Amino acid sequence: MNLPRLALLAAIALTLVACAPLRPHTTLPVTLVASPNFDQRRPNLVIIHHTSSDTLERALDALTSPARKVSAHYLIGRDGKIFQLVEESARAWHAGKSWWGGQTDLNSASLGIELDNNGSEPFADAQIAALLALLADIRQRYNIPAANFIGHADVAPTRKADPSALFPWQMLARQGFGLWCNAPLPPAPPGFDLPRALTAIGYDPAAPEAARHAFRLHFIRSDLAPSEDEEKALAHCLLQAKALPSQ
Repeated sequence: MNLPRLALLAAIALTLVACAPLRPHTTLPVTLVASPNFDQRRPNLVIIHHTSSDTLERALDALTSPARKVSAHYLIGRDGKIFQLVEESARAWHAGKSWWGGQTDLNSASLGIELDNNGSEPFADAQIAALLALLADIRQRYNIPAANFIGHADVAPTRKADPSALFPWQMLARQGFGLWCNAPLPPAPPGFDLPRALTAIGYDPAAPEAARHAFRLHFIRSDLAPSEDEEKALAHCLLQAKALPSQ
């Protein structure tokens, strides 16, 4: 092999090493004995977002810009086209400061799916059809429980309101992606504690008012404010649904 070609190959190798992400490791002296007993990160939550963008191009730019430091595993366009932005085994940056069921590092436990939607428009039929197909594929591979398909507002209620009130959670729940209860509902038992129930569903007890607002955004599809008894009945029903084994 001639020297110019060897130099070129060496330069390429150095470039690839420089671009490869460094794995976290201890700086202490260790003896490496490799074990075959490991696997990749397995997500147990799916968090759904809307992009707040008017165009797919803007959404892609935001989710792939090094300066923005935000990403998701998938982005679905209004026409139903699915873009994969991050490997499922990797930790995408989509949840931010969040809390669900006692977990605070939700980026490490979840897959993030962005829907190209400005937050005030209905979600396109083709987009929801693609989402349902993607969720079915994810559920088949990871066996994620129905209760663990949630929205960004659920895990970050003090900061986020996505996906918007126009998102069809009821349609998703009919196919096993999320919980839902239809009215009329039997009343909750006497002494039922609504804040404690919301925490049991998954909401952050440190932000009770924001959690209650996110609960209404997700599960109450009405412009009319529910009574406290109606909220208690709904939370009680959701807890019972959450306790059922996933199909």
